[in-house]
Amino acid sequence: MKNLSEGQNIIPFSDYVQEVKHPALQQVDAYWEALRKNRLAPFRADVDPRGIEKALEYAFILERVAPGHARFRIAGMHLVTLMGMEVRGMPLATLFVPKARKPLSDTLEQVFTEPEKATLSLSAERGIGKPPIDGQLMLLPMKSDLGEISRVLGCLVSEGTTGRTPRRFHIGKISRRRIISDEKRNPATNPNALAFTETQMPYKQKGPDAMHPALRLVKSDT
Repeated sequence: MKNLSEGQNIIPFSDYVQEVKHPALQQVDAYWEALRKNRLAPFRADVDPRGIEKALEYAFILERVAPGHARFRIAGMHLVTLMGMEVRGMPLATLFVPKARKPLSDTLEQVFTEPEKATLSLSAERGIGKPPIDGQLMLLPMKSDLGEISRVLGCLVSEGTTGRTPRRFHIGKISRRRIISDEKRNPATNPNALAFTETQMPYKQKGPDAMHPALRLVKSDT
């Protein structure tokens, strides 16, 4: 498969969306749409993990830290398995080979600023102890409690044997769809914000919470 880093073009969302068949991707997308209603994006605090219970293993939440860059706030066990370590606090780009990071960064920036929905087809780098893995990544924009689009609800699924970790990916195809809404782009706070935040754990930290079974939301007064 020719990788995007080697010159493959972005294709229209309508030509690719039919290939999004994994139940976890479908559930996360449907849940995000239900939360969004007719808004540009739902609020981060609107997310209840029970709404995507069957997809938690594959789900994650990103925080924008700079143009085109985001880090994991919380993530499901599937990503931990692929990387062989806790991923909270890590940049999303660390899941990708160097040549794929520019198209990834460009896509992330479109998701945050337009905003857009994005789906990427993935293939893992191969080598001794690293058998073939294909996957899909979905990125869906969300607002912080201050109303800025600075969060992403994501889902990454893959098929194949993990083998030696970490596994990093090439990008094959990228599909994007502009979100249509009557809502103004001016930030507005969420009147229904819940009193919780994600705990931030450096990705090198070890301990009993390093390999958590599913996406977790932790209540905090800070």
